[in-house]
Parts: sequence; structure tokens; C-alpha cells
Amino acid sequence: MDLEYIKAREELLTAGNPACQQFFADNGYLLESAYAELFLGSCEKSKKMFLNIIDFDVRAHWGAFFASMCSGRIEGYPTYMELRNFFEIDFQVLFNYYLGNYVENICKYDEWLFSINPEIYKYIGRVFLKNNYDNFGIVFLKKGKDKFFNDPELHYLLAEYYFNTKDYVLAQEYVDSCLRILPEYYPAVRMHQKLNTDCLS
Repeated sequence: MDLEYIKAREELLTAGNPACQQFFADNGYLLESAYAELFLGSCEKSKKMFLNIIDFDVRAHWGAFFASMCSGRIEGYPTYMELRNFFEIDFQVLFNYYLGNYVENICKYDEWLFSINPEIYKYIGRVFLKNNYDNFGIVFLKKGKDKFFNDPELHYLLAEYYFNTKDYVLAQEYVDSCLRILPEYYPAVRMHQKLNTDCLS
């Protein structure tokens, strides 16, 4: 893969250099150009660019939907797999660009997105936690746990949060609920051992 492209893509995803937009435009990278427009604040132009390539780029359908959602509207319908494959990555990039208005617009549709992919609360919560918005992250993870109780990873993520904040009692509670759902879930098995040997003994 072209090293210039790799560098420009990394800059796009990390908000490292807005000038990378010009590289994509000059070299015919239409999908990346559309994403650059979105992350630099132009939802409508971005959506049109995605729609122009929807017939020959599988991610463009998702991109057009994501751009409309960032602008505060629902236009179209994402697939389960689009949400699974693309949502968390793109949602994180919004934080890299400090696009709080986009984040807020997307979170308004959490219940609707849940009806398509019940893991959506996990994706949203994990990104909030990664960016140190713990209060929001915990709210979404708990909402996900209440609505989609049998996802062991939701319980584990809550256990991990409480473990890292040294609330070992709650960490034990959530790791136990994780293991009741999936007894062989290895990260939870390991945390359970650590809690009982190092923290709660």
C-alpha cells in the first residue's frame, strides 16, 4: 500500500493534519475525501459525495447514512453489519475532531439504532470511556446491559471500569454476572482470579 496514502489516512482518522484532505482529492480517493468533508464540518457536502460513489464502494452507503445522522436527521437505514463494522470506528473519529454536536446528534438515535443492532450501547459506551467521559460511558453501558442482558462483554466492560476505578465490590458483581452468562469468557476469568487473589482477599 502507498506510504503517502497510509500517512494521509492516519492523519484523517486522528485529526493529525486537515491538509490530508487535499491529498485525497488530488489522488482520486473519493471515499476518504467524503469522510474528510464530514470531519471538517460539512455534513451535506459529505453526504452528496458518498451518494455519488454508492454504486461502487460498499462503505459509501454507510457513509451517507452516518453523515445524515451527524447532521441530526435520519435518512436511510443502516444494516446490522454496517453498525457492527463501521460505527465504533467513525464515532471515535468524531471525538478526535471535537465534534460534540455530531456526537450529541447521534446519541439521540440510540434506541432506534438498538432496534437494528442491540450492541450499539456497547459501542457508544466504550468510545465515551476511551475518551474519559466516564459518566456518559457508564450510562450507555448500563442501558445496554438492561436491554441486552445476555451480552457478556457488556458486563465485562462494566467490571473493567469498576476494577480500574478500584471499586472492587462492583467489579466483582459485574464479573460474576459476566461469568454466569459465559463461564469461559477468558478476560472475566482472569479478572475474577485477580480480584480474589489480590484485591478482595
